[in-house]
Amino acid sequence: MFAVYAHSINPENPLDALTVGEISEPATPPEWVTVNVKSASLNHHDIWSLKGQALKADRVPMILGSDASGVTDDGREVVVHAVIGDSQGTDGKAFDETLDIRRTLLSELYPGTLAERVRVPAQNLLDKPASISFEEASCLPTAYLTAYRMLAKRSNTQPGDTILIQGAGGGVATAAIVLAKALGLNVWATSRSQEKRAFATGLGADQVFESNAKLPGKVDAVIETVGEATWSHSLRSLRPGGTIVVSGATSGAMPPADLNRVFFLQLSINGSTMGSRSDFVELLELMDRTKTRPVIDRVLPIQDARVAFDSMLHGDVHGKLVLNI
Repeated sequence: MFAVYAHSINPENPLDALTVGEISEPATPPEWVTVNVKSASLNHHDIWSLKGQALKADRVPMILGSDASGVTDDGREVVVHAVIGDSQGTDGKAFDETLDIRRTLLSELYPGTLAERVRVPAQNLLDKPASISFEEASCLPTAYLTAYRMLAKRSNTQPGDTILIQGAGGGVATAAIVLAKALGLNVWATSRSQEKRAFATGLGADQVFESNAKLPGKVDAVIETVGEATWSHSLRSLRPGGTIVVSGATSGAMPPADLNRVFFLQLSINGSTMGSRSDFVELLELMDRTKTRPVIDRVLPIQDARVAFDSMLHGDVHGKLVLNI
């Protein structure tokens, strides 16, 4: 089977651990369903896997990728939900699999999506709306689902509220700008880069600012994926009773807490990770109904995966990188 996989772990030179070529089809549970992959997209998680941060050395070779769309053997057009977890609680009732402490992401424990075929539990397949292309659908399972959950479920906002998105240009931040506009929010965004601020404006951001700049007013919520470099600014930017939603900390995970501000202004700090299957159903419905589409930087054949990985590693990306099988 043709695939993109980690043949080893290399923290210093991750692309040296990457192979694009044939691999024996790995074993998966027999009751899982085969998807013939049409399109798959890359995430920084794939780089972290090559570096050994998201993948243990004893699990290589491992097919990379968590996002894909394709067709099952019986002709069903689907999008793959990347979170492998228990969607039933101990009482048999519906359960949010992102709260399962044993959950895992495709390409961590089970083979990923950057291949001709991927096998997943039946509950991890969602019908692809006819209005959304395979390339577009493949962009959604990680960055866009993460952003949707942050906005729709964790930010405590309503249409018309103002939200600040830190670190415009990042994968989740880009998705958050696009989806926040679809949800009727007023969007402010920050970046150190003038180019990325212009990019955010092009996506629909209502106002853009340099990182840590004084804002013209307070916001109802902040989407935080940067961490230490922007955390104090995020806290200072909130109105009393506002909410920070954090799903990452790319600049460092140990910023000053500023607890006096948190309790005096009664601020909420909500963590958020990926999204549940039910969140994904809502995201697909939103994109279908509003004709919102993910931002795609470029589409390449899977044979050119190394080019895509090199671009992602060096930050030469504006939107999602998609590989067609």
